Amino acid sequence: MQYKCVIFDCDGVLVDSESIGATVWVEMAKTMGLSISFEKAFNEFTGKSFNSIAEYLSEQAKRDIPDDFEKHFREKTYSAFQADLQPIKGIHEVLKNMIVPYCVASSGPIEKINLNLTKVDLIEFFSANRIFSCYQIAKWKPDPAIYLHAAIKMGFSPEDCVVIEDSTYGAQTAIAGGFDVLIYANEQKKKNFSVEGQIYFDKMEELSNILYY
Repeated sequence: MQYKCVIFDCDGVLVDSESIGATVWVEMAKTMGLSISFEKAFNEFTGKSFNSIAEYLSEQAKRDIPDDFEKHFREKTYSAFQADLQPIKGIHEVLKNMIVPYCVASSGPIEKINLNLTKVDLIEFFSANRIFSCYQIAKWKPDPAIYLHAAIKMGFSPEDCVVIEDSTYGAQTAIAGGFDVLIYANEQKKKNFSVEGQIYFDKMEELSNILYY
């Protein structure tokens, strides 16, 4: 298996952020008068954009999202990430051993991506022209535009690239754009996947072997 470019998702692939994010969403739901379990937030919100989750909460609460909702969400997320964010185990070695061009494409704002990569000592692997955000193009998953944008900016077509994802939502988005996908998910997480025909792996250390052999 040989690809010319690798596109990494950020949350859950480079940084171990998704359980932290789910906890923040549970807290934010409470401010809307909603009771949402951690399991529901983790299983159903992972990989989705802020806007789509906020819209869901608004529909469930039957009222508009407050004007300062996103501000408070970003503040809570920033504080939680600064306290608890860790890199995905094994990702440093994977990036050190990359032999083809690679980049990161994420739903989060550029500032958040940079902060997260800096916090876990991964920013050295990603120059500014290797970091792509949905906020740059104002299009969010499930529109595959972010992956198409990243591929174009890196100088490749979708069939030349592979996307590394960890959520059903993200994987389906990449597939819709014509990309192959490698899915990082342990056995428990795989139970929540509904994506067929793709390769799954549960240890980041396995990725290099999958990519190059």
